[in-house]
Amino acid sequence: MSTQELVVGGWTKYHALTPEDQNVFNEAMHGFVGVNYKPQEVSTQLVNGKNYRFKCLASLPGASQVVWEAVVEIYAPIEGKPHIVGIHRI
Repeated sequence: MSTQELVVGGWTKYHALTPEDQNVFNEAMHGFVGVNYKPQEVSTQLVNGKNYRFKCLASLPGASQVVWEAVVEIYAPIEGKPHIVGIHRI
């Protein structure tokens, strides 16, 4: 675990996703329909579990020429499955 990840309560700078980050994103987004989100960077916050802010490129299925940026917020509890907290277009 890096020093960056040990800041309890503070958000890290946006950085490249680790395999663990990608797994959390995939698990939380499983079954989500309507918009495709492709994570580009992530910022994390250590709490009772871990908060994630994934900066994503978003597009509608079948309309890949229409792309916008969004932040997908996910909470991963210490025990249990990660879940979406919010999605905000930026």
